[in-house]
Amino acid sequence: MTLKVELKPGERIVIGRSVVTNGTSRTSLLIDGQDPVLRERDILRESEADTPAKRIAYAVQMMYLAGTADTVLPIYTELTRGALKAAPSMAPLVETMTNCVLTGQLYKAYREARKLIAHEASIFEHAERGAGLRADGADDGESA
Repeated sequence: MTLKVELKPGERIVIGRSVVTNGTSRTSLLIDGQDPVLRERDILRESEADTPAKRIAYAVQMMYLAGTADTVLPIYTELTRGALKAAPSMAPLVETMTNCVLTGQLYKAYREARKLIAHEASIFEHAERGAGLRADGADDGESA
């Protein structure tokens, strides 16, 4: 199956273990093969993995780029256990993602990991909103 990728000027893409940087004009690439492919905008850098879901996504990304879950699986398992203890609502996404990892569908697992990051962000947003309301006294559950 051929993958068609449109690159903007200066945009980078990872193909297998190589980083390809586009020149000064828009380019189209047709990629045949089984090597992992990630656009620059989809890459999660280690320094950006600053929340539990992002650390899980980073581990899955490393599995995808390596083409195997073997070396990262113990770390992934530890990270998901910790995240599930802290936020049980992540369970459906983690279960789907883990099934993908265990069946070798690593790109699909990475897509699920990106959903996990969005879910975590909504949890944080909800918690911040709730904490803000209580701090203001606007809605602390007590009647005036």
